[in-house]
Amino acid sequence: MKIAVVQIRGTVRTGSKIKDTLKLLRLTKKNSCVLLENNPVYLGMLVKLKDFVTWGEVNNETLKSLIEKRGRIAGNKPLTLDYLNDKIKMDFNGLAEALEQNKLKLKDIPGVKTFFRLKPPIHGFERKGIKAQFSLGGALGYRGENINDLIRRML
Repeated sequence: MKIAVVQIRGTVRTGSKIKDTLKLLRLTKKNSCVLLENNPVYLGMLVKLKDFVTWGEVNNETLKSLIEKRGRIAGNKPLTLDYLNDKIKMDFNGLAEALEQNKLKLKDIPGVKTFFRLKPPIHGFERKGIKAQFSLGGALGYRGENINDLIRRML
């Protein structure tokens, strides 16, 4: 199962440990998203960043639409079906399934960027905004399967 991580808050007036951890996860700007494996190393990093990011388990349908609509290759060109067929002989469905089952990683595909730039969510973030945890009605921290709804609104 893949974990999708979305950076919600910026890094102005933030300590160097937080900035370094965000850089290690390839989260450089607000509203950017990365896909991670579900292992203790990444979960420890996410707990450290709980006041800046939100994360949860992404399903296959959302993963496919994320790659199809927001996938980019070098030169900031969109990821196309022709490019995928040329490089790895797969379509978007096959790529999403291979990513979900950890058979393939985005960095294994030559020229594909390993992060996704998203738009701000339609109808905004949750009621209490970007300064409260998701369990308290805000937008930050672990949100489980609800990450799929957020990503769909940000596409």
